Amino acid sequence: MNWLGFVAGAVLSWGVYGSMLHQGQVKLGSPLRALLCVGIAYFLIGVLVPLALLFAQGEGLRGFNSAGTTTATVAGALGAIGAVCIIMSFRSGGTPTYVMPLVFGGAPLVNVLYTMYMHPPKHAPSPMLYMGFLLTALGAGMVLYFKPPAH
Repeated sequence: MNWLGFVAGAVLSWGVYGSMLHQGQVKLGSPLRALLCVGIAYFLIGVLVPLALLFAQGEGLRGFNSAGTTTATVAGALGAIGAVCIIMSFRSGGTPTYVMPLVFGGAPLVNVLYTMYMHPPKHAPSPMLYMGFLLTALGAGMVLYFKPPAH
């Protein structure tokens, strides 16, 4: 599968993630129970699958270094912190209809700014980049304003 297929998989899974997480939280009666379930899923998919694949490829646990391990672990922690923040947002009265467009509208902006900081562009960004920032914010606002009413 080429990289766009995996992008589509991430879009589909993360696109459903917030709403389904909220449903689980409601059905469990506790955001902390839902977070525990997320953690179990992360463990099963994020720990057991790569371990099985590494050993199946004959690599085992070789090839780890402190810089890569630290960076990847912090990245994983950021992902988990994001899940906690989404759950706590729901706990505080947010709904998937509002929370997820704000998260998924804001996250790409932060990503571009952070990536530009880590990998400075050779040339000044096009003014269209900043127009994209504005349109992204406007688009998220429009999604929130014109969302269909809940039943």
